[in-house]
This record gives sequence, C-alpha cells and structure tokens, in this order.
Amino acid sequence: MTEEPGPGPFPTMTAAVQETYGPADLGATPLFGGGFINFGHWEGIPLDPFPDAADRARSQQALYHRVLAPLGPTRGLSAVEVGCGLGTGCALALEAYGFAQVTGVDIHPQQLDRARRAHAGLLAGGTERLRFVRGPAESMPFGDAAFDRLYSVEAAQHFRDLDAFAQEAARVLKPGGRAVVSSFFVPDADPGRPAQLAGLLDTFATGLDVAHSVPELTGCLERAGLTDVRVTSIGAAVWPGWDRWLSATWEPGTWPRNFLRAYREGLLDYYTVTAARPAPVTTPGDRPPAPSA
Repeated sequence: MTEEPGPGPFPTMTAAVQETYGPADLGATPLFGGGFINFGHWEGIPLDPFPDAADRARSQQALYHRVLAPLGPTRGLSAVEVGCGLGTGCALALEAYGFAQVTGVDIHPQQLDRARRAHAGLLAGGTERLRFVRGPAESMPFGDAAFDRLYSVEAAQHFRDLDAFAQEAARVLKPGGRAVVSSFFVPDADPGRPAQLAGLLDTFATGLDVAHSVPELTGCLERAGLTDVRVTSIGAAVWPGWDRWLSATWEPGTWPRNFLRAYREGLLDYYTVTAARPAPVTTPGDRPPAPSA
C-alpha cells in the first residue's frame, strides 16, 4: 500500500535502538517469546514454582489486555499501535477486540519485516484488516483523524520527544477517539532521576530507554489538546513477576535485577495512561430545523 507522508522529518534511530531491535533481535531471546516484547502483567500467574514459557507468554498477552480494555467499545472501529514491534499485539487487538482494521507503525524496518512474516496469513487477501507501516512516533505517516483508537505498549520509553508524540496522537485520532499509553516512567519530576536510573540500569545508561516522567507525559498529552487524562500504576502486577522471570538468567546484583530495586526505591514504575480527543460540542443552533407540520 502507499504510505501517507508524515508532517515532519523522519528522526534517526539511536544506535542502541538500531542494535537492540535489529541485529540483536531482542524478541528472539528467551526473556521474551510468544511474539511479544514486554515485561508482562503477572496478576494471577503463580511465580512459585518458577513460571514456564507458557506463563511468560500469558503475562505478555495479559499486558495487552490490560491496555486494550479501556479503549472499549472497539468493535468495528480502526486502531493504530504505535511502536508495534513484532505485530503480535496488533493481531491480538484485531482478533480479540473486534476492530475492523488495525495498523501497526514502527520505526525499525527489521521489526516490520519480522512482523510481516509472522502474520502473513492475516495480511493475505488484500483486505487490509491488518497492515504494518514504517514511521516514527513523533511524525506518523498518516492523515489527520485517521483512527478511532490509538495505543502503545512498552514503546514510549524509547520515544525521544514526548511532546511531538502527543501532538501526533491528537492529530491522527478522530474527534471522540481514545488513546492508551503503557510503559515504565519516572513517578515524579525530580531532575536527578535520569542519572540515578543510568547508574542502576544499562538500558538508561546506553540511551536505549529515556527517563521520561509521568508528569511530563500527562503534560504533553494535555498541551496537545487531549482530555480526561488518567494515570494508573500497574507496577505491582509487573515488577515482581518480571524480576522472577529475570532470575533464571541474571544473578542478584546484576543490572537487570535493578528494575525491581528502582521500583521499590520510587525511581521507576509501570503505568497505563488514558486520554481522549474531545468530540465536537453540538449546540441547539447546530441542529437542523424540525420539519414543518
């Protein structure tokens, strides 16, 4: 299909993003699986005895359900996933939530190639119920008011410019549309948090992840004109399970195990943030005149 031009320049991927989602192929590592790349929502999944690969996949599916549920009603509508990665979340949204059409957009061409191979069956037939498009979160290659719903799962920590992302989210949503962003963020606006996180976690030290704060994100969404912005912490269902899964590969005291430490010390948490694009206000003068008798 022809991709629509975005409103701005195409930003360059950082070296860390290029490597992690390109040659390193993070989604193919044992830490992930099932076609997803997220830390998982572990509520209801036993952590003792040690979870198996099926439990791990179930945790990642559960995170998508936790994100998609607030978007309802969804049947017959269109949606875009920003930072779709391997595209399995798009397929889940299409099949489990009754969307008429789901578009996955991602900055990394190798991830999109993997997504197209993994979901070749759904892509076949030319119906365009599912499609994958290359583009950055900060300059999406879509026209105005293109989608009823927008969501992003564990990708916003890579976005370089939250203001630009929020402006784009508001632009591509139809009036009355809804958005959900879910990822790990700094709970407060303390300017010392980025350095603290870089000292604990290599992903922040290398620039793969950005220490965005929840107040920063909510402020960006509101400045973009989105309303009803609501923040929910889901860290209690994410961090202990993620640390338990990491423990099969990483010893205590190694940097990946510091995610749980950062959560316990109040440096980092996992959130869902919902927002809406206001629908036009209808006044009595906008209504057509009643038919005469």
